Amino acid sequence: MRMIAEELINDMVPALTMKDDAEKAILWMGELRTNFLPVIENSHFKGFISEDIIFENNDLEKQISTIRLIGDNCYLNKNQHFYDVIKLFKDFNIDMVAIVDDNDFYLGVVTIDDIMNAFSQTSAIQSPGGIIIIKLNLIDYSLSEVSRLIEENKAKILSSYIKNDPLESDKILLTLKINTSEISRIIATLERFGYTIIAQFKESSDRIDQMDRLDLLMKYINI
Repeated sequence: MRMIAEELINDMVPALTMKDDAEKAILWMGELRTNFLPVIENSHFKGFISEDIIFENNDLEKQISTIRLIGDNCYLNKNQHFYDVIKLFKDFNIDMVAIVDDNDFYLGVVTIDDIMNAFSQTSAIQSPGGIIIIKLNLIDYSLSEVSRLIEENKAKILSSYIKNDPLESDKILLTLKINTSEISRIIATLERFGYTIIAQFKESSDRIDQMDRLDLLMKYINI
């Protein structure tokens, strides 16, 4: 699995049309246990309708074309990576992301549960190990140098993730998944070379259940 958006499309989530009414939307939401549904027109994505918006309008007979939609830009091309999907979840605070083809025709949606399930199957989560989060100047960032220091301790980086430090614009947070839970010596080495470790997480068992994987996803992506 290449972990691109098209591979994660959830075929169980139907799309509403502009001609559908609010009552149909509420019924479908109830059956699917979701608060959002995609809306399309002529096979093009138009946005999402939410349960809250429907209740604010207080008229189940209203046609969706007369109701304000949200997230009209909450969509991605089918070939984009699932990290891009995660970013849209955060940017729009909607539990779904629409996926379109190269001609902007609607293909379906990826839900946040789909992303979590897919992420839990990656080596970053499946493989036992530890997580280290390093704070450093953007100008000083070199993954090859960090990797060299880690490999000197007979360990390897399984995956890495970078995001801007929300408190200091010139710094980044580098999250690393290491293939060992014995990370004390690695941390000591990194600190000896001037790296600032702001958080660390260890897996206490070789067996990781689904809830542990979801917890690791939140640590890996959101911290």
